[in-house]
Amino acid sequence: MRFLGIHANLLLEMIRGLQSMLMMKMVTARRVLFFFIFFLSACATTSDLYRDPNMDFGSIQTIAVMPFANLSRESAAAERVRDVFINTLLATGAVYAVPPGEVAGGIARAEIQNPVAPSPEEIVKLAGILKVQAVVTGVVREYGELRSGSTMVNTISLGLRMIETQTGKVVWSASSTKGKITVWNRLFGGGGEPMNVITQRAVNDLINKLFG
Repeated sequence: MRFLGIHANLLLEMIRGLQSMLMMKMVTARRVLFFFIFFLSACATTSDLYRDPNMDFGSIQTIAVMPFANLSRESAAAERVRDVFINTLLATGAVYAVPPGEVAGGIARAEIQNPVAPSPEEIVKLAGILKVQAVVTGVVREYGELRSGSTMVNTISLGLRMIETQTGKVVWSASSTKGKITVWNRLFGGGGEPMNVITQRAVNDLINKLFG
C-alpha cells in the first residue's frame, strides 16, 4: 500500500508539473500573439500613408479625379468606387471635384493616352485646361467576394495618390482595405458587410487620411 501511495504522489506531482508548463506556454503564446498583432498594426499605420510635409494642402481648392485603374475581377469596380469617392469628397465641402464628364473632356483635349497613369507633363497640361490645383489617381486592387474554404466575405482594397499640378509631383498617397475574413466568419459563417457599406468605409478612411 505504501508503494502505491508513493507512486500516486509522484503521479500527482507530474500532473501538477505538466499543468504549470501548459499554463506558462499559454501565457507565452498570448504575449507573442499580442506583440505580433501590435507589430502588424504599427506597420499598417505607417507604411500605407505618405504626406509631403512641404505641401500646403490648404491651397488646394479644385481637384480632378482621374479614372481609376481596375485590378479586380469586377469590371465595373473602378467606376463605382470613383463615383463614391467623388461624391464623398464633395460632401466634405473642403474641395471641389470637377465632374467626371468635364474631366473626360479635359483628358481628350490634353491627349492623355493612359488616363489611369498620366505622366507629370500630361498632368500639368490637364491642369491648364481644367484649372485644378491637384489631380487624384487611384487603383482598385480588390473588389468583391473573398473566399477561404467555405467562408466568404465582401472585400475592397483601394489605393489613391494626389499629384500637385504645377510640378506633377506626388504629394499624398494612401491605401485602405476593408472586409477581411475573421475568426467569427470562420466559426459562424456569414458574408460580412454589403459591398456598398465596405466601399464607403474604405473611401471614408482615405478621406480621413487626406484631411487628417
